Amino acid sequence: MPTLTLLRDLLQRVPGRLDSLSKETAGSKPTPSGWSPKEELGHLLDSAANNHQRIVRAQLENNLAMPGYDQGAWVALHDYQRRDWRELIELWQALNRQLLAAAEAVPDSSWLRTLTVAGSEPLTLQFVFEDYVAHMLHHLQHIGIEVDDIRSNAA
Repeated sequence: MPTLTLLRDLLQRVPGRLDSLSKETAGSKPTPSGWSPKEELGHLLDSAANNHQRIVRAQLENNLAMPGYDQGAWVALHDYQRRDWRELIELWQALNRQLLAAAEAVPDSSWLRTLTVAGSEPLTLQFVFEDYVAHMLHHLQHIGIEVDDIRSNAA
């Protein structure tokens, strides 16, 4: 599956790109209510934790109904703005390695299993995984990380 290859490549190449951002840039908010790169990467940590649960549980449970989550509240609760940038990068990589291991364990026949998220219509596990990686790419680009070269290599 191309999305598995893409996630593998992101895990190898993005941490160095994130690390190249200065601590000042990482902590800079675009607006008083906007997320800094630290907070945006923190949001990706929360997304990884939630989507890992979805990927694992969708393989093990039938008729899975997962809750959504209040993204802003999670970012605030974890206080990513005050956290060490390097620690957040390492945690991003570790959580996504764990998520990748769960995704690599999905048998081909299970990618079509369905689940709901926050009362949604049934979604296939494949859609959830592909949407997760697309969401990650969007936020990495918003942080200022170039990912087009990684995306094109995985295609």
